[in-house]
Amino acid sequence: MIQFTYTIQDPQGIHARPAGMLVKEAAKFQSKCSVAGNGKTGDLKRIFSLMGMGIKAGMELTVSVEGPDEKEAAAALEAFLKANL
Repeated sequence: MIQFTYTIQDPQGIHARPAGMLVKEAAKFQSKCSVAGNGKTGDLKRIFSLMGMGIKAGMELTVSVEGPDEKEAAAALEAFLKANL
């Protein structure tokens, strides 16, 4: 399992459009992708799970990736977060 932390920089937090893009990015991989923050845990491949977390600007998230392509998935998700959120 690979884990990394990221602090949300977008002033609007994770709202519908970037959540959809993040889910689409996570869906490219076989590995299980999850996120924890704000006392909640969500599945990065399910938009309602991600939206239900209420992620706001400045929140620190811990992203966990586990599976056969975890290295590639973790690198892609971290790059996506840095570029978009």
